[in-house]
Amino acid sequence: MKHRCPICKTPTDSESNVTFPFCSERCQDRDLGNWATEKYKVSEPIFDEDEEEFPKSGPQTIILDLDETDESRN
Repeated sequence: MKHRCPICKTPTDSESNVTFPFCSERCQDRDLGNWATEKYKVSEPIFDEDEEEFPKSGPQTIILDLDETDESRN
């Protein structure tokens, strides 16, 4: 897969470059440094921190019977 390095925009290729999608270890380290110094950040949480992980009734188990044939597929 051909791509441009997200740091310096140099063309790079996944088949020939072990640091893909970066063009070099230097750009890979710069990107890691950007995360470490919080230059990059996730703008929204993936989940609402106020919500509980499970409903108040607790975790629920769903059982699927995979042996039954689905007539709608025929």
